[in-house]
Amino acid sequence: MDHIDQILAQWQRERPELDAWPMAPIGRMYRLFNYLAGDIEAVHKQGGLTTGEFDVLATLRRSGAPFRLTPTLLFQTAMLSSGAMTNRLNQLEKRGLITRLPAEDDRRSLLVQLTDTGQELIDNMVEAHLEKERELLSALSTEEQETLNHLLKKWLRSFE
Repeated sequence: MDHIDQILAQWQRERPELDAWPMAPIGRMYRLFNYLAGDIEAVHKQGGLTTGEFDVLATLRRSGAPFRLTPTLLFQTAMLSSGAMTNRLNQLEKRGLITRLPAEDDRRSLLVQLTDTGQELIDNMVEAHLEKERELLSALSTEEQETLNHLLKKWLRSFE
C-alpha cells in the first residue's frame, strides 16, 4: 500500500457511498510531481539556476542560432507565466547569461539573446537535467515509460 491507498481506504471507511477512485491517479500524480520537482530543482541549483531560469535559457538554446527571441515569443514557448518572465530576464541579464538587444526591424522592440556564457551554462545544465530525468524514470521499464508517455500525451492533448 502507498499513501494514496491509505487515503482511499479512509474514504471507503468514512464514506463508503463515494466513488473516490479518481483520487488514486490524480493524487499519485500530485505526489510524484512534488518528488520529481524537488529532484530536478536540485540539479538546476547545482548550476546556480532556478527552474524558471533554466527554462528561459533552455528555450533560447533550443530556438536555434542565434539563440534570440522576442520576450513575447519567449514567454509563449517557455513554461512560465508572463509576470515571472520579466523577473527571470532581469536576473539572467545581471548574471551575464542573456542580453537584451534592440530589434533590427523595430527599435521599440527588444530581443533576448543567450550570451556565450549563457549558452555554455545551459549546454552543460541540459545534460545534467536529462540525466536526472533518466534516473527518475528508471523505476519503469522502457516499455512502461513509453506507455506512460503515450497516455500522458493523450490526456494533455485533451486540455491543450
